[in-house]
Amino acid sequence: MNIFELDENIFNDKLLSIKKFDKPSKEWAKFILNNRDRNYKLLESKECNMDNKYDLVVGPVADDDIIVLFRTFVNGLIDMDTLIKELTYKELTDQYSFHTDKALKYLKGV
Repeated sequence: MNIFELDENIFNDKLLSIKKFDKPSKEWAKFILNNRDRNYKLLESKECNMDNKYDLVVGPVADDDIIVLFRTFVNGLIDMDTLIKELTYKELTDQYSFHTDKALKYLKGV
């Protein structure tokens, strides 16, 4: 296991592009789905980070339990509103996803 400290000044750096999701939302769900879809083509979309337009993405973790709900949505068994409703009942933790060297500079090994 590696442990790092995050310099909180990262959120004040105007040169970084940071995408932050405070809780599950339609925007968050679309972002997760688009970034996991290898066939997604709209790289310029703000709902995609395959091109690393965001240096750092912060938001709820889409772990294995969550992916089951996403699969249910993708297969048409539930709609987006139901997906978000179900996600709000889950206890989610945040993840910090670093996508560029500029963002990684704010990590310090412990």
